[in-house]
Amino acid sequence: MIPGADAYGIDLSPSEDDVERLLSVTPADVSAAEELSYCRNVFVPLTTACRYTCTYCTYYDPPGQATLMTPAEIRETCREGAAAGCTEALFTFGDDPDDRYTELYAQLSELGHDTIHEYLREACEIALEEGLLPHANPGDQTREQMETVADLNASMGVMLETTAEVQAHGGPRAKNPGQRLATIRTAGELGVPFTTGILVGLGEDWRDRAESVLAIREMHERYGHVQEVIVQPVVENERWRDGSPDLATMRRVTAMARAGLPEEVSVQVPPNLAPARELTDCGIDDLGGVSPVTVDHINPEYEWPALRELRAVADAAEVPLRERLPVYERFADDGWLTPPIEAAIDADDGAGRRFRAVLERGENPVTI
Repeated sequence: MIPGADAYGIDLSPSEDDVERLLSVTPADVSAAEELSYCRNVFVPLTTACRYTCTYCTYYDPPGQATLMTPAEIRETCREGAAAGCTEALFTFGDDPDDRYTELYAQLSELGHDTIHEYLREACEIALEEGLLPHANPGDQTREQMETVADLNASMGVMLETTAEVQAHGGPRAKNPGQRLATIRTAGELGVPFTTGILVGLGEDWRDRAESVLAIREMHERYGHVQEVIVQPVVENERWRDGSPDLATMRRVTAMARAGLPEEVSVQVPPNLAPARELTDCGIDDLGGVSPVTVDHINPEYEWPALRELRAVADAAEVPLRERLPVYERFADDGWLTPPIEAAIDADDGAGRRFRAVLERGENPVTI
């Protein structure tokens, strides 16, 4: 039973045959993709407040230290990203901050907002005004919270991480796999193109990994909304010294994800955290979002690769490298986009032309 499943009405039940099938998968059982894709983004860490205290995460700051970006800072960051040829504004913050963050809520009130999601909506509006497509990844969300911002996002996301109960999530404010899956389900019910993924090396075992992949697959089979699944290793940092998964583990779990997911769902590895060149034959077809102007605020010790490095990965795999938008082309073609996002892509201005060029040709003349 997935921890928290009953509390959130999650009724996933991967079959034992499917679990055993994935446990037997090796890289030799999957095919390399015919191309690799990536997206140019600008990372906008709306706040470092988070209700959770996961032992592997350096993103969150404790109450009294957490910051909130101002509208002017958001606009400047988005403007810089658009000028550098980015198409995505990646909004992140820790899961809905709890009532310990009194200073943060005072700042929100000064900005005219009662909730962090109301402020996220303003941030998304700023991104669209500055020529970027918002992709918000604000952790667990209720239906009301997601509805507050969904129409202004080209896509959204949350990492499932694992369906297992692991010590790395422990403590009085532990992450709940059932709640994570409920957020993925809510996105499906609202018709939001969605990115999710698994973390490798948290203390989960191989069966947990197989069940996590199958849980994502079952959610996608119900709603058709999962666009990509990230296979991300836990990496060492100032809070995590328990090591990272080795290459053999990453190769096997990446192949497991490719074999367990529907063909239309992309499998991504983050190239600043995972050995992408050694995983191209394990079924990956995407290298995620990289930024020419901002660091990876979740993993600041690990720099984004330059575009030439992504090209080197593709060249080594002997496949083309294609740029994409934060929403995958099939969702744009199949009527998933909301009116504000459609209007942004159809606009007869520099941003609209840039978006359409990526959709139509996978090209963008600006280099990283």
